[in-house]
Amino acid sequence: MMGRFRVQWIDGGREAQAPSDPRYPNGIDLDTAGRMAARRCRVRLPYPAKRCGQYLIECQTCGLFSVVTAAGRRDDPRSVTVGCRNGVVRK
Repeated sequence: MMGRFRVQWIDGGREAQAPSDPRYPNGIDLDTAGRMAARRCRVRLPYPAKRCGQYLIECQTCGLFSVVTAAGRRDDPRSVTVGCRNGVVRK
């Protein structure tokens, strides 16, 4: 079962202070699910971020909440893979 996600941007109100990592000129794909996750979903994030802030990610299927930071740089996350919250399906 694929989760349905709501992604909300929380603006930190400031610009990046450090340069981006040149090894990731097209962003990064985060994997926070862990290798033992029975179920996992990949969530695309708006890329690049507007500036420093966080993405609040909510799975409307299992109730998982996750926060991913970004800095408005080229090495920002463009996606995150999350594990299902205990396989619990929310009704």
